[in-house]
Amino acid sequence: MNYVTIRPELFRWAQERSGLSEGDLQKQFQKFHLWQSGKEMPTLSQLNRLAKKTLTPLGYFFLPEPPKDELSIIDFRTVGDEAIKQPSPNLLETVQTMQRRQQWLRDFLIEQGEQPLAFIGCVNLSDDVKQSAMKLYKLLDISPDWAQRHKTWGAALSALYLAIERVGVIVTINSIVGNNTSRRLDINEFRGFVLSDEYAPLIFINGADAKAAQMFTLIHEVAHLLIGKGGVFNFSNFLPIENSVELFCNRVAAEFLVPESKITADWPNVKNRNKPFEVIARKLKVSPIVAARRALDLKLINKADFFEFYHGYQDDAQRKKTTEKSGGGNFYATQNFRLGRRFADTVIRAAKEGRLLYNEAYHLTGLYGERYDKYVEKFEARKKL
Repeated sequence: MNYVTIRPELFRWAQERSGLSEGDLQKQFQKFHLWQSGKEMPTLSQLNRLAKKTLTPLGYFFLPEPPKDELSIIDFRTVGDEAIKQPSPNLLETVQTMQRRQQWLRDFLIEQGEQPLAFIGCVNLSDDVKQSAMKLYKLLDISPDWAQRHKTWGAALSALYLAIERVGVIVTINSIVGNNTSRRLDINEFRGFVLSDEYAPLIFINGADAKAAQMFTLIHEVAHLLIGKGGVFNFSNFLPIENSVELFCNRVAAEFLVPESKITADWPNVKNRNKPFEVIARKLKVSPIVAARRALDLKLINKADFFEFYHGYQDDAQRKKTTEKSGGGNFYATQNFRLGRRFADTVIRAAKEGRLLYNEAYHLTGLYGERYDKYVEKFEARKKL
């Protein structure tokens, strides 16, 4: 048999990078502990299987030392006071896929003579938060009471999603890597990210998050576009962070979704109710944690009150998560969110008009052959409604 010589530390690096335990890999590869110790080496076939299992490019195993996985965008993620240093393969691949899509769309729009979007970078960190939130209402052509016009968080989120797309932003919502249901995105790692650009700004929302929480992430990322700065974001535990960009974007998002004037006016009437933050959340279509955090920021409650509510809410959410079953949904309807309708529409038109090869359209969308054709058929039928 043909064995390949690999440095032992690369096996340890691949295991840690994948998020799998040594025990997980030991079940799949009986000699994994021997490979790690350097006492034995795998065959090329075994190494290839290990690469797929750990989501590691095969060539990485032949490097003299483990490479450093680094995000190509600013990393605003935190756990407590410590920055998260190691992005997962799922996050890395998702960012890279979105960057490829953005680059194609940017080049295409410039080629078509489109003008840059004026709102990118129109706000400074020194600007007033309330005035910045008002700019956002004006940009999206909605009023401060927009959310109350919708019956559910889902309906409010959809309306917001469409309003942001109308101003030229690609909005993508996905809970997995591409269409691979076995590679789920972890909200503890990131809630979303934004790729700022004057022609093709892109927002990615982790669809594994609750819809009301997605709304905060969405507006937080639009605030990033207003100041012209991209990055990946997790807003860990909805706790304060010491970063001027994130603090500003959090404050603008909070003012946009939970205006100070509204919560301070409602607070005397709801503070003694059984679940005051749920009452505010239902009215404003935000997460109860966002409502509680806003109350803390405005000193309507103290930190002890916030943490008591926060930990209780998290425990309840976890119990619900373990008992609820999720459906698979309609694959083709889901693609509108996984691709972003604006992006999908541009790719489809470019391919039909001969300005984009179909093989390139397949690669950009992750849909191939008949599956791509069926998606286009359903997409265009929905546009006619």
